[in-house]
Amino acid sequence: MPPIRLLSPRLANQIAAGEVVERPASVVKELVENALDAGATRVDVEVEQGGVKLIRVRDDGSGIEEDDLPLALSRHATSKIASLDDLEAVASLGFRGEALASISSVSRLALTSRTVEQEAASRVEVEGREMDARISPAAHPVGTTVEVRDLFFNTPARRKFLRTEKTEFNHVEECVRRQALSRFDAGFTLRHNQRVVQSLRPADSALDRERRIGSLCGQQFIDNAVVIDAEATGLRLWGWVALPTFSRSQSDLQYFFVNGRVIRDRLVAHAVRQAYRDVLYNNRHPAFVLYLEVDPATVDVNVHPTKHEVRFRDGRLVHDFIFRTLHKALADVRPDDHFRGAVAQSFGREASAQAESSPTMCAPAGASWNGQPAVPNYGQSGAPAGFGGQSQPQQDWRASDQMAFYQSLNAGGGTGSPQSTPFHDGAATPLPTPSVDSDEEPPLGYAIAQLHGIYILAQGRAGMIVVDMHAAHERITYERMKRALAEQDLKSQPLLVPLSLAVSQKEAALTESHGEELQKLGLQIERIGPETLAVRQVPALLRGADTEQLVRDVLADLIEHGQSDRVEAVTHELLGTMACHGSVRANRQLTIPEMNSLLRDMEATERSGQCNHGRPTWTLVTLSELDKLFLRGR
Repeated sequence: MPPIRLLSPRLANQIAAGEVVERPASVVKELVENALDAGATRVDVEVEQGGVKLIRVRDDGSGIEEDDLPLALSRHATSKIASLDDLEAVASLGFRGEALASISSVSRLALTSRTVEQEAASRVEVEGREMDARISPAAHPVGTTVEVRDLFFNTPARRKFLRTEKTEFNHVEECVRRQALSRFDAGFTLRHNQRVVQSLRPADSALDRERRIGSLCGQQFIDNAVVIDAEATGLRLWGWVALPTFSRSQSDLQYFFVNGRVIRDRLVAHAVRQAYRDVLYNNRHPAFVLYLEVDPATVDVNVHPTKHEVRFRDGRLVHDFIFRTLHKALADVRPDDHFRGAVAQSFGREASAQAESSPTMCAPAGASWNGQPAVPNYGQSGAPAGFGGQSQPQQDWRASDQMAFYQSLNAGGGTGSPQSTPFHDGAATPLPTPSVDSDEEPPLGYAIAQLHGIYILAQGRAGMIVVDMHAAHERITYERMKRALAEQDLKSQPLLVPLSLAVSQKEAALTESHGEELQKLGLQIERIGPETLAVRQVPALLRGADTEQLVRDVLADLIEHGQSDRVEAVTHELLGTMACHGSVRANRQLTIPEMNSLLRDMEATERSGQCNHGRPTWTLVTLSELDKLFLRGR
């Protein structure tokens, strides 16, 4: 082995640059974060050749004193922390004191700055093998400008791994987009090869913030987004989540910020995915721009060199808060929320504002439609009024499935009564159908016809509404079954022969420490050896499921997330299948009152915009779109 020796400052900085500076976008991120930490209200970013030739970031922040300029380019030098207490409650975006030193070691860097107290600005440049700083006077307003030229000029191996100019600029643009989403109080300008690509003014009002979101994420996103703002146990979550109908083929429109810092976190991703679980179609991804505000002392930002990841002190609390907030926000979405997006896309933002202020197009959750409470109107039998009555007997739900479901809910407590089921046929009085010109027209309007025994055609003020009656009734039935299950404890059923599982010692120990949680899930698991488990009870509803795979999946969730919703997911999947079998089928002729009753149930049912499989249950064809089809007004 060669003798141990100290690395030169330049080599040490170049090694650090391998962690911090991956591509030009990494440089832009560090420089923009420094500008925001300096209190800048305006940040201008200019790049040439995708950032390889030139990166210039100018801000109007507090600036740097002349005596501090050499230190600013030194490694492990920062004004943002001074003690361990500061590190444990970091409120600034940067804090490591490595960024400028690392960048200057793989480029030609010049920094010009001036504070309010200084009469003139100063400029510092780093040159030479030992990276000696050279200071000279310069002309500059209050603030700082950092110029980075010829990135990786002295490390050809790193430069060969850069992509094309267009690809590198796309990464730079995405970086600026994230910073602009994180700070609405600052303005941003982005230029590429002397061409202005993005120019954003500070967004102080709610309307200005929506305009910035629309500019950066697309107007369709903001038209189809639900605004949320919730606080609990010292946490606050606010922002915009897209309706399930506005899903994406990839996760390219997902932005999550913790105390203004953009992060990518598996815990957050799992909570969001869980909230969207039964409203998204297969392999689709939700879109959102969310902001989480927590006490800085409860989150560790010093877990990754690029500061993209964080660690929460109480990850389970954060996970549950995010999940429950989003789950409730999506559950509260009603057809009128979907209308706002459809109307805005068809008529523009002005029409959308009118729709929001009109009681005929938008009513808050729990409002009254036609003077009646916004809840399903059931008769004594529990069947929706005017739907599934004696005139049209419902034959698709098999009696054996119905009885089996309610017996499973009351396992060990007797058989379920047909009179207590929501599918029992009984006489019901049809709802009256007011005139379409009524000022209290509900969001889905009133039915006028049935198409091919599959679709319901309804007329509303916005245009024509087409409803897939099977998918809509499937969601209504599914939600009723979930409510019925939630009102009773999850019953367990003992296995005649306990199932023996070979697991790792970590998994075996986990079952002992999480015994109560597993019991709440309907699972009774005992450790009978160092690496052996015995499953003695499973949920009654899942007695036909693959017990071994279910238990292994639950343990895997507990290891990764500290909790598991696997039993709930499998249970809901079973209920979804039963709801599908118990819903109205195609080619069944419905009367007008029956169709209207289904529409009213949709308006009062959570997540009625999608069936259990994530497919849409209804769509709107606006009058504007119909006029275009027939060339009206030309």
